[in-house]
Amino acid sequence: MVIEEHINELRKLCESSSELSFTDALLIWFEYFESHYSFFSTMLADKGAPFFRSRFLELVIEEVQNEVDVNKGKNQGLSKDVIIQFFGVAIVGIVESYFTNGIPDPPRVLAEQVGILLERNL
Repeated sequence: MVIEEHINELRKLCESSSELSFTDALLIWFEYFESHYSFFSTMLADKGAPFFRSRFLELVIEEVQNEVDVNKGKNQGLSKDVIIQFFGVAIVGIVESYFTNGIPDPPRVLAEQVGILLERNL
């Protein structure tokens, strides 16, 4: 199934970039999205394929949960589940917007902006 192939490829990209900054890891993702524009625009623009969106959200949540620490720092005392859902949905929404708006910014610009937001908050 093509959907699972892309989800697995995104998972591999996450694994291979786990030591990178948020910005550098996101750049790899956004470059992948851009290089597979027709698939992702079909799956994400206008909520095209709910199954893909839900699988993509699951993947993003898996990746975000490893970055959340509610025992110390700025997120101390907050609900880990709320933080994970918040950033999972936000990232998926940004990627959807990226395709809905016809890739208005280059991958580097988007990766830098989302990376800064993640660094500030996780």
